[in-house]
Amino acid sequence: MNETKGARLADRLKTAAEAKQALLAKFKPRPAAADPLFAERGVAAAAELKAVRAERQAVRTVKKKAADAVAAGAAVAAVERAERKRAKAPTEAEAKDKRDAKYAARKARR
Repeated sequence: MNETKGARLADRLKTAAEAKQALLAKFKPRPAAADPLFAERGVAAAAELKAVRAERQAVRTVKKKAADAVAAGAAVAAVERAERKRAKAPTEAEAKDKRDAKYAARKARR
């Protein structure tokens, strides 16, 4: 049953101290077991990371080339549009002749 019955004060204090030490021993850190595959997992993770980075870089390169192609196409289109606009625009002499014709027609109506 209870071993402390009839024990002296010193024995009870000793038993209590041992019990307290046993409880505290539960919370002490234990040495961790070394993982044998730790290094291999690190190498595999590094290889995977390198592959992911290479893939992302490839995607960035493709996107940049596509954006450059679109920008170049837009620049060519802008130049072509400016050429067409300039070709359609009358020269100064043609514009002057047109104004003079309007003025003459207005004067003739009066």
